[in-house]
Amino acid sequence: MSSTELPETRTAAASSASRIRAVRIAEGEELRSVALPGLTLTVRARPGNRPGLPPALYVHGLGGSSQNWSALMPLLADHVDGEAVDLPGFGDSPPPDDGNYSITGHARAVIRLLDAGGRGPVHLLGNSLGGAVATRVAAVRPDLVRTLTLVSPALPELRAQRTAWPTALLAVPGVASFFARLTKDWTAEQRVKGVLALCYGDPGLVTDEGLRHAVEEMERRLELPYFWDVMARSSRGIVDAYTLGGQHGLWRQAERVLAPTLLVYGRRDRLVSYRMARKAAAAFRGSRLLTLPDAGHVAMMEYPEAVAQAFRDLIADDGGS
Repeated sequence: MSSTELPETRTAAASSASRIRAVRIAEGEELRSVALPGLTLTVRARPGNRPGLPPALYVHGLGGSSQNWSALMPLLADHVDGEAVDLPGFGDSPPPDDGNYSITGHARAVIRLLDAGGRGPVHLLGNSLGGAVATRVAAVRPDLVRTLTLVSPALPELRAQRTAWPTALLAVPGVASFFARLTKDWTAEQRVKGVLALCYGDPGLVTDEGLRHAVEEMERRLELPYFWDVMARSSRGIVDAYTLGGQHGLWRQAERVLAPTLLVYGRRDRLVSYRMARKAAAAFRGSRLLTLPDAGHVAMMEYPEAVAQAFRDLIADDGGS
């Protein structure tokens, strides 16, 4: 898609009638919907503190949403004009018309969003699935990426940790629907606490308010008729990407990334093994590595100040823009 394609936008209030329930918008954030042919994306914006700041785009992980960046975005508002996207089928973005939840499909959605808005090149940040997506975007469209920040990126592992196996199993046909039936009596709070135990190095870091907001969001998602289908197809997309070789393999694409890159890994990550940090540091040329001993899979939510400082150092060394 060329940059001449202009997106349609509408405010969150204008589209509220189509929602099952409204998503949470933190103070200082703005929510809008961007309609492209066959695709509608919800974008959560945290405008910069002053005009003229360079743009940034944040991309969440599997099962997440743009809300995963709400703790980090205000810490960087003095350096970037930030936007976080809900990938197709996640958060408040409806499923894409073509039903494509592959890494390539998600990357294409991000590229189309950036081309349509004319915001590139951006500081691109991705977590987990979003890290794999961001890697592919940076490799195939270097003109769109100013710097790349990857938090526990979902890059292929030969020996995945056992704690990551259930996520991979969702990719097997029928498993997601079976799990949905098996857990139909679980409360939203039980589900959230299970996710926090898997994703956080220390779930005790989550405040009572944070837990309440997460439970409300889980209740909203469980009302979506496509929730389990999107999880299954996106999990399958990750597994499929792990098996690709040649020039389309994610590690090969990592080697092609030209943008200055920051890698963030937590030693307590139960989904992406910390041992992959060294391989990633070697694959992304000239990259820098931030290791957080107590962090799990979502360092930008657990230790946003540390991630923010590392990002500031990255862009300062890149000329501050």
